[in-house]
Amino acid sequence: MSETPVRVAGAPDAATPISAVSEGELLAWITDRVPAVRSDSATRLGIGDDAAVLRFGGDAVVTTDTLVHGPDFRMAWSDASSLGWKAAAVNLADVAAMGARPTALLVALALPAALPLGWVGDFYNGLVSACVRFGDDIQVAGGDVTVSPTLTIAVTALGDLRGARAVLRSGARAGDVVALAGEQGPAARGLRLLFERFRDADGTPIGVDDALLTDAERFDLGRQLRPEPPVRLGERAAAAGAHALMDVSDGLMMDARRMARASRVRIDVETALLGEDPAAALAGGEDHTLLAAFPADIALPEGFRRIGRVYGAPVGEVTVDGNAYDARGGWDPYQDWDAAQG
Repeated sequence: MSETPVRVAGAPDAATPISAVSEGELLAWITDRVPAVRSDSATRLGIGDDAAVLRFGGDAVVTTDTLVHGPDFRMAWSDASSLGWKAAAVNLADVAAMGARPTALLVALALPAALPLGWVGDFYNGLVSACVRFGDDIQVAGGDVTVSPTLTIAVTALGDLRGARAVLRSGARAGDVVALAGEQGPAARGLRLLFERFRDADGTPIGVDDALLTDAERFDLGRQLRPEPPVRLGERAAAAGAHALMDVSDGLMMDARRMARASRVRIDVETALLGEDPAAALAGGEDHTLLAAFPADIALPEGFRRIGRVYGAPVGEVTVDGNAYDARGGWDPYQDWDAAQG
């Protein structure tokens, strides 16, 4: 038999556990942290009814991403605000990767009953901060809350194509220039740092001691916990005439191969164009950079840099400096689950 929740007298505060408040009180706590809908917003009606009401000028794009405690994040390593930021950023990057402008987020939380309201408030503060950082008008428009022993965060993001066509990963053509926006590699180094330095003798994650980090390590860790995807460059790539576009979430090699297979082309990546750490750039995930294929006869839009070229064959392959690349890289939750539990 489950224990009867202990009710609190008066208004709940940041230390009040989820189990001691009603759903209405939890929703009010969340709503207080979400900005009101602006009169000129694409969101016509936000939190407070059975569904949000959104206005679009044409086709819309919709994407959903789920973060689960264990395989996707560890509360010992990431504070609530950073988790809110990351939950927004990874979804907004997917909207940008279609050439769309992000407009709204719907957020569903499965919360452990003992989690304090202060954690939920900090999560939404981080979520809203990312919306401000990555867009001109991105509204947290609604969602759902429930109770679960495992903290789970599911975010749905919506974007407006503003009358344009979506840019697909299947549009790359032989002769195109392959380009990247954003820095590829820091998030993977940050994750490696967490696993190597911030676990106890039994392998259990422990808190990060900032005093033990160099400036370079702080930067890498920051990009793992609070990624900086080039969200605003998705529309720019589309306007410049990109043939193909996608978010690099699982590693450059893994995602470039997805583009090559969808487009039925070969993509060749040049290591000399990947910066000081080509290995991390090729294999590392979670930077949420934007990978694009542009016609060779146009100037790359600001924020993108050339990293390779598209060829006709062999179809579906990715080569590095013209050679086969056999090293496994990137993140696959179905193959990497055991390592994530270590």
